[in-house]
Amino acid sequence: MSDIKVSVIIPVYNAAAFLDDCLGSLLSQTLREIEVIAVNDGSSDSSLEILRGYEAADTRLKVIDQPNAGAGNARNTGLAAASGEYLSFLDADDIYEIDMLEKAYRAAADSDSDLCVFAADLFDNETGERRPCTWSFRREYFTPGEAFDPHDESYAPYIFQMFNGWPWDKLYRRSMVEKYGLRYQELRSTNDMYFVYMAEALSDRIITLDECLIHQRVSVSTSISRNRDKSWDCFYLGLAELKKGLLREGLYRTYRRSFRNWALNFTLWQLRTMHGAAYERAFALMKEKGLRELELSTGGRKYYYNRGEFSALLRLREYDAESFSRFLEHPQENGSTGLGAGRRLMICLRENGPVYTVRHLFGKVKSRLKKQLCFGRK
Repeated sequence: MSDIKVSVIIPVYNAAAFLDDCLGSLLSQTLREIEVIAVNDGSSDSSLEILRGYEAADTRLKVIDQPNAGAGNARNTGLAAASGEYLSFLDADDIYEIDMLEKAYRAAADSDSDLCVFAADLFDNETGERRPCTWSFRREYFTPGEAFDPHDESYAPYIFQMFNGWPWDKLYRRSMVEKYGLRYQELRSTNDMYFVYMAEALSDRIITLDECLIHQRVSVSTSISRNRDKSWDCFYLGLAELKKGLLREGLYRTYRRSFRNWALNFTLWQLRTMHGAAYERAFALMKEKGLRELELSTGGRKYYYNRGEFSALLRLREYDAESFSRFLEHPQENGSTGLGAGRRLMICLRENGPVYTVRHLFGKVKSRLKKQLCFGRK
């Protein structure tokens, strides 16, 4: 067995402004038996120069330089070079607690788990404010600190609802990843969902650590719909590949209900945050084959966990693109049975505070105006 307990894989693309914080915190981790594999993915700034400097100072850091091929490809490059007992996939701009790897590794190793998931929060790059990330660690589905078998009937119906499909708040047993040949999809966006959710589904044992060990750097002013004109179908390609993988491994029946509920949730979020041509293409894709291929064209109210999402699904099956866009903007006026606007506002205030809530409301107003302008140009 390798003496390296954790291989940390970091795709780096034009991250010069953040590398000192990132690499400084990783090379100072309380867990010393690590290797850090930084894959410079064709950066045009000084990222490679900074990486080479750290590589010369600490032999635990290995730098791989490659032409730009995207985060999924870069992670796969790092994975091929990894030799640790467990794997950690981190982003070059996030902020890490100094004992993150030690606590995650100890929890995973002591419980003999294939996967360790820990809590995270969001770090506003503009204000320095931190706010909860409640949807990425859903305690109502598991008992924190107790290892569980995801195939068990108590957990299988909610496996894709428990955690978010991003890779950096998790530790993966490398032998499990290699056994099933798991790799990241090479997509412009949503390239991590297949890897993360297949790892969850294939794990024999998952342990959770109810402690915030990582802070994801976000920018409120950055539009979540950027570059959607080139990646409008990536969400569907990710979902389709996940279904294919579950079928290939004989796990689809076990996780079918969780998958369909997740596919609905993710599809609605994508359509809600797209505009113009990207929205219309994604909507047409779902109508033409997506609903059928993801098994969202059938199924009644009792099959789905969220009443509001099921209400939206009924309309997605029936409406045209413009009518469905109007429904998404005004669900209460169109008969959605989800939470009322006032109730949602109170929850947002309680969980995220007044500053984020005001910005969130402002963003929704901007999004609504943008959609109205897009359809008004027809």
